[in-house]
Amino acid sequence: MAAPDRISVDHILIGVKSADFPDGKRNAADARKFAYDLLAQVQKGGDWAALKRANSEDPPPGGPYAMSNRGVRPARGEYPRDGMVPAFGDVGFALEVGAVGMADHDPRTSPFGFHLIKRVS
Repeated sequence: MAAPDRISVDHILIGVKSADFPDGKRNAADARKFAYDLLAQVQKGGDWAALKRANSEDPPPGGPYAMSNRGVRPARGEYPRDGMVPAFGDVGFALEVGAVGMADHDPRTSPFGFHLIKRVS
């Protein structure tokens, strides 16, 4: 199946305190555990909006974000896929609508922390 031209994703950021994100609340190990515990809650039917409000470290509103894929000219209000943190688009474009995935913290592809990403369209 080919990747879509455009998607919309929402996310919950669990920050890793670092030079890239000095406002992060946790070290990498604690952030990983917390993020994967949240992912398990979501996968068991947890309320996405409530979990986002209570836990996301991305400044409000923190999404949803409309994104255009590589080679597609962004529409008004869209972010180009390569204009976001690489892991964000890599996970978002791989998900089916309604699915949730994880972009693990990585200094090159997800420098701010762990992103729980939900594809909304």
